[in-house]
Amino acid sequence: MSYQVLARKWRPRSFKELVGQTHVLQALVNALDQDRLHHAYLFTGTRGVGKTTIARILAKCLNCEEGVSSTPCGQCAACHEIDDGRFVDLIEVDAASRTKVEDTRELLDNVQYAPTRGRYKVYLIDEVHMLSAHSFNALLKTLEEPPPHVKFLLATTDPQKLPITILSRCLQFGLKNMTPERIVGHLENVLGSEHIPYETSALWQLARAADGSMRDSLSLTDQAIAFGNGRVSEAEVSSMLGTIDQGQVMKMVRALSTADAGSILKAVAELSEHSPDYMAVLNDMLSVLHRIAIAQAVPDAVDNSQGDREQVLQLAGGMRAEDVQLYYQIGLVGKRDLPLAPEPRSGFEMALLRMLAFRPEPVRIEAAMSGSGGSGVDASAVMAEQTEAAEPEPEPLVNEAESAAVDVVESYEALTAEVEGPIQPPESVQQAQSPAVNPLPDDFSPSPAPESEPIGSANALPLSSETVPVVEAQLEPVASSLVNVEIEPEPEPEPEVEPLQDESPFVYEQAGDPGFQAEYVPAGAVDVEPADREDDDVPPPLSTYESYAASMDLQNLPVPGSTVTVPVADESPVLPDPSERVCLTDLDARSWIPVYRSLPLGGVTRTIGSHCEYVAHSSGRINLRLDEQRSTLYNDTHRERIEAALSEYFQQPVRLQVEVGVVQTETPAAWRERKIAERLQQARDSIYSDANVQSLVDQFTAVVLDDSIQPVGNVIK
Repeated sequence: MSYQVLARKWRPRSFKELVGQTHVLQALVNALDQDRLHHAYLFTGTRGVGKTTIARILAKCLNCEEGVSSTPCGQCAACHEIDDGRFVDLIEVDAASRTKVEDTRELLDNVQYAPTRGRYKVYLIDEVHMLSAHSFNALLKTLEEPPPHVKFLLATTDPQKLPITILSRCLQFGLKNMTPERIVGHLENVLGSEHIPYETSALWQLARAADGSMRDSLSLTDQAIAFGNGRVSEAEVSSMLGTIDQGQVMKMVRALSTADAGSILKAVAELSEHSPDYMAVLNDMLSVLHRIAIAQAVPDAVDNSQGDREQVLQLAGGMRAEDVQLYYQIGLVGKRDLPLAPEPRSGFEMALLRMLAFRPEPVRIEAAMSGSGGSGVDASAVMAEQTEAAEPEPEPLVNEAESAAVDVVESYEALTAEVEGPIQPPESVQQAQSPAVNPLPDDFSPSPAPESEPIGSANALPLSSETVPVVEAQLEPVASSLVNVEIEPEPEPEPEVEPLQDESPFVYEQAGDPGFQAEYVPAGAVDVEPADREDDDVPPPLSTYESYAASMDLQNLPVPGSTVTVPVADESPVLPDPSERVCLTDLDARSWIPVYRSLPLGGVTRTIGSHCEYVAHSSGRINLRLDEQRSTLYNDTHRERIEAALSEYFQQPVRLQVEVGVVQTETPAAWRERKIAERLQQARDSIYSDANVQSLVDQFTAVVLDDSIQPVGNVIK
């Protein structure tokens, strides 16, 4: 008999033999045992995780001669034929090779016929996402309502390509990737049954290379057995896969933990003999650092997926958390820079050396304490001293006057240190100690200083009549110079500018002269200086237009192009007098507006209520109608707020009912807009009827800008 590969020989033949996929098995087993079977199943997942295997076991469970159950006998003719792939009622279709709509229609033509031998006719369509759009459309009706003797089992590695109409007609089961631990356990079972010697570290390499696929791991194991002449060893598997020995990666990480640059370069030299992919080596190191960080944060969360849990925990105990994070970040940057290096090895070595170069050095508190000679220096004091030495505190900035003040105080204290008794400093020293020195008048005479704390020590010399004059004589020049520094002359009052009213008649006389040619100055071309300038002693000359405007007292008119302050209508509630309060019995459409404007509402609630019109009231209930174009944000919360405000206004419980519709009368918002329009029209009429404005228009062909006219004051009140 010819050799059968491990992937086919060890294919599971029952749900009990299946490795992993517990979430799928639980649903299928319960459905089979309780006879709650769906007519279409969709199995999704990556290659080699058991999609086709589960479908075949399910077909065996449906057609076993012992009956429908989750545990087929495996001994009947139907079970043997399904295992051998020759059961007539199990139609396996490779959708990748039969993508045309004609193939799908030919397949569906036989759906209506009853099964030949089994209990169900099972259609197993593998790689169903490869079907064309027309094939899916042809399959929709039959997939939705198949005959009772037909079951559809679909398998795909790319469910995103399936139409939503197909997905909605199937029970979908997503198969997960196999973990390395599960793959290693299965390989140990297989190799033990096959009596093939192996090394566990080699199985971990095969499990990582399989990337979650059990079939790939068995195929790689077949290859490793052939490569190793009947045995699976770590060295031969590494040579076959072209991967890096995990022990060398651990050696470099261990050298990083001890900051041993020589060991790191030596490990890289040994690694370079195998011509490795340095990008893959850097990825492996980042994976180890990631696991070390997890071990430092949550030790119990470290799994044994790489077969190195004990080594990771040992490294986590010997490295600082900040160092691990720094190494990981530098490794990520090194991956980006590795293609830019002249040689991959040099780029890899520079990444490792950069990790050591930026590694922070810990503070050696013990060395500092031992260096103090056992004098009992506190460790915190040593650290504070090192911190101050490393980061000197910036000196405050002082001006010359403050420096002079400090010198005066120091001189006085030095001279009076030998004097006993409560000698008070002279007035100049007290002023020097104050934060700011005010200008002194000419007739200034120092007043007696207030009593203060005695200056000097207990062992000072006795006071003599000759000591005080010496002290005052030495301090007087310094104090006088300090006062001279601080005194600033008061600003001289600006001379009053005489009014230039006499120039206006002269200008008018020239304008009235037929031979006078007035120079035209465009608006905005004249640089009009503001009136509050303090640095100009002489006002600028007035043009003809400005002198004319000054004679007519039009300084307060808005200038075109300038910013006009527009008064805003007061939106706060207008509180009425108690005598003007409207009773609930007198409430109507006319009085509703002042009533609502006096309610203490704000925000969105006030805006919504302002678009409500009064409808009617009876028995303590008020009916309002909200404009349907303003009802988007309306809800019961706003109704309750307005209801509470009305109850407080009428001083009795009020129920409010608001309906949405087309308003017929004037609402508070419409009343407000009307008042604003009326006030604006009044302002425009007053401008156009003003004699001064008419004179400007007639004599200078002036134009009134309607947009610049704004009412003054509250436009509503």
